[in-house]
Amino acid sequence: MTIRMDGAALTRFMQQEFPQVAGDMVVGEPDMQGLTVTLVTSEQHLRPGNTVSGPALFTLADVAFYLLILSRIGPEALTVTTGATINFMRKPAPGQLYGDARILKQGKSLIVGDVLIYNGDDEARTAPVAHAQMTYSVPPTRGRS
Repeated sequence: MTIRMDGAALTRFMQQEFPQVAGDMVVGEPDMQGLTVTLVTSEQHLRPGNTVSGPALFTLADVAFYLLILSRIGPEALTVTTGATINFMRKPAPGQLYGDARILKQGKSLIVGDVLIYNGDDEARTAPVAHAQMTYSVPPTRGRS
């Protein structure tokens, strides 16, 4: 797999195309294993009980996988989610959350993968708080190699 967009290009893309969430996300550097996107939570991401909400976790998973795909295929804004399942495994604490995205299968029109989400204080990434399975549809493009 070729990396076509680096972390800086992905950040610029998010700022231009999705400014509503770009300020909450820190995009890492994609590599052959995947991409880590960090969600910096604030009051708007919390639910009663001082835990990060499910919609915030899903947003992190969706954005991380979307950006990983774009890092491989280039800036195709119309790449869309066609399937997603998320399992919440532990209570996520406020602060930083890491979304580690990886591609499991990349076809011509569908890309399947997953995202493991960890609390920011879990540097060793040993206890995920959520696991998302993602499927995306890639628009047909003439001449894509």
